[in-house]
Amino acid sequence: MYQHQHQQQYTLTAYQRAVRIYRRSEIYALIETGGKQYKVSPGQIIQVDKLSVAEGSEVELDKVLLVADNDKITTGRPYVEGARVLATAAGDGLGKKVIVFKFKAKTRYRKKRGHRQPFTKLAIKDIVVAGAGS
Repeated sequence: MYQHQHQQQYTLTAYQRAVRIYRRSEIYALIETGGKQYKVSPGQIIQVDKLSVAEGSEVELDKVLLVADNDKITTGRPYVEGARVLATAAGDGLGKKVIVFKFKAKTRYRKKRGHRQPFTKLAIKDIVVAGAGS
């Protein structure tokens, strides 16, 4: 008969316990802007497709697909009612250059074009959930 070997008890260090507690208290949201989805949390800086806002102005993103606050997860159909993400526009810029090269064999047809996608940097300030007192 097969005998199980004695397994050692695995204990967490103080750092590992602190990391687990910190991760448990995280709030994050999934938002949609510019046809793309982003996972955001307060204090994060993200790059989204260019928005027509001035640098330093407040931006309110109301297309929130999901909000996770500790162990409470709220999903929307398609969006969460009353939830919004507050952010500040931190500037505009251009992405990395993408080379578009068109080529047809045996006809001397060659076209080379470059493209740089414009973006807006957003600094996420807060995630507001409906019924949270705000």
